[in-house]
Amino acid sequence: MLISENLDKAINEQVGREFGASLQYISIATYFDTDNLPNLAAFFYRQADEEHMHAMKFVNYIVDAGGKVEIPAIPAPKSDIGSAQEAVELALEWEVEVTRQINGLMSLAIEENDYIAQDFLRWFETEQLEEVSTMDRLLSIVRRGVDNILFVDDYLSRNPIVEEGSAEGDASA
Repeated sequence: MLISENLDKAINEQVGREFGASLQYISIATYFDTDNLPNLAAFFYRQADEEHMHAMKFVNYIVDAGGKVEIPAIPAPKSDIGSAQEAVELALEWEVEVTRQINGLMSLAIEENDYIAQDFLRWFETEQLEEVSTMDRLLSIVRRGVDNILFVDDYLSRNPIVEEGSAEGDASA
């Protein structure tokens, strides 16, 4: 087994958080979808897919490292979203929290001298920089377009806020 019990437990907890994030992003996407804002909805549906993929990366790592996958219970996502700004603020707060969680996993891997886990987690560290930056940019755009969210939706159709060649786009990671 290449993974300690402590790291196995911590990564399993992260699996649950990533699946929870996927559900939260679906909830946000449906908020925009029901308001007929297809570009904002599509953006958050893609985010939901990314979070699911992140969870599966962690699951595959546990399996490959000889650990035991034990996915925790996943709390229901927040569904009473009152505005576009609230939805994006929720997403940004989540990404900042996930960054803290990933940093905690890295600290544990360093403490345990688990160089394989450190290497694995570096991708997530880079990914979190992109995720926080993207949500921060989107929040700025939403705040500027708060008087007419249709402008924000239209803006997203012409100006993707995620850079090409991002960590997420690296299929080999």
